[in-house]
Amino acid sequence: MTSFAPDSLTLNAKLPLWYQVSQSLRASILGRAPDAPLRLPTEEQLAGHYGVSVLTMRQALKELETEGLISRHRRRGTFIEPTAQRGTPVRLLGSIDAIVAQQSGMRTALLAHSEVPTPPELAPHFPDLPNLTTYHRLRSDEQTGVPTNHARNWIRPELAARITPDDLTRHPMTKALRDIAHADIARITDTVEARLADPETSRLLQVPLLSPILHYTGITYDTSGRVLDVAVIHYRGDRFSFTVTLEAP
Repeated sequence: MTSFAPDSLTLNAKLPLWYQVSQSLRASILGRAPDAPLRLPTEEQLAGHYGVSVLTMRQALKELETEGLISRHRRRGTFIEPTAQRGTPVRLLGSIDAIVAQQSGMRTALLAHSEVPTPPELAPHFPDLPNLTTYHRLRSDEQTGVPTNHARNWIRPELAARITPDDLTRHPMTKALRDIAHADIARITDTVEARLADPETSRLLQVPLLSPILHYTGITYDTSGRVLDVAVIHYRGDRFSFTVTLEAP
């Protein structure tokens, strides 16, 4: 029987290995193709794939089992749950894979895509660019079809040239930038604040006008400190929560 093939992962020595592996595997599972196999490789095979111990792999799998994304059966193996709930809160420990996992597994519609003059409020982030490529997407829960958030991204045109509109209906922007455009992502700075739904957000997310929403701004940098992408996302306040863990040095 063919086994599911997870994405590769570059480990960060500053973060718990089991957490990095669980987030990477979670992103692979939620972003899998509809016809992908449901059977996972063995613990030993997965440990070899990620370059970690079997004990670390076992802890990562236990985390995904607790979430309901996989089920484990003695002598039969480990399987992806095809109807697993996709709306669990993301736990942010500073991993890029956590950002990918947050948006994986949602139904995405591309509402608009064009090259535009760099907006004045973004000019400080892109001082060398007169124009940016912008995308506007609406994401919905795969199980219920309920809209959960709408996102606008402004990215460097040379990166946009490597990404197709179809890529962004199947993958989060961070994954597309990293794995398709091969951008050298170093860090993402996130800001989340409470706002009230404006008319556009009210219409797209099917919430009352002026109801509470989460307003997210994410700025993606490469290793030279150059901004690659600015994302502004409006989340339904009843559909998302964020847990942030701060590690002691």
